[in-house]
Amino acid sequence: MEDTKHGNDNRRKRRRRRRIIASALFLIIALSLAWFFGSQATTTVVFVRYAETLGPDDQNPGLSPAGQQRAHELARVVGNIDVVAGIDAIFATQYRSTQEMAEPLADALQIPVQVVDSKNVRGLKQMILKEYKGDIVLVITDAEALPRLIRKFHGSKHLAPITEHEHDNLYLVSIPWYGKVKTLQLKYGTPYNP
Repeated sequence: MEDTKHGNDNRRKRRRRRRIIASALFLIIALSLAWFFGSQATTTVVFVRYAETLGPDDQNPGLSPAGQQRAHELARVVGNIDVVAGIDAIFATQYRSTQEMAEPLADALQIPVQVVDSKNVRGLKQMILKEYKGDIVLVITDAEALPRLIRKFHGSKHLAPITEHEHDNLYLVSIPWYGKVKTLQLKYGTPYNP
């Protein structure tokens, strides 16, 4: 009888041990999957062209009063683009107009404007996808570089040409860790009238 009792106790201990091991394995697998899918987040890049400038006389013009107003409108529109954290990084080219365009948003969010060379499209793409994976990034550039950048991020290749006086386009390029890249075009500020 004692052998039976001792045998039952051993079976219970083995079952309990198996349950603990199975529970631990399940927990390890669940945490690993949560980490994996969390680290494979979607990166969103917001592209805009600099706003209206002072004039053609200057080689590196700043923003006109209308351009400054548009820069403040951009800060209002994208400042709270994500309900949790907002814009994580701001990139502007070496030109004064793009940097002035970034200032209102950078001041509001208290993050620096990172100045990049508008011709180094590949380097910018690599930096954003490596250092800002899963984040929301704003890139302010010129009308010539904007379509090249969007194509480089595998966004739409069918953007309508941007005219000289067209400053109201805002492009959202959503880059998932797996699947198709989406490009959305929105308008902000004073509408462009051809």
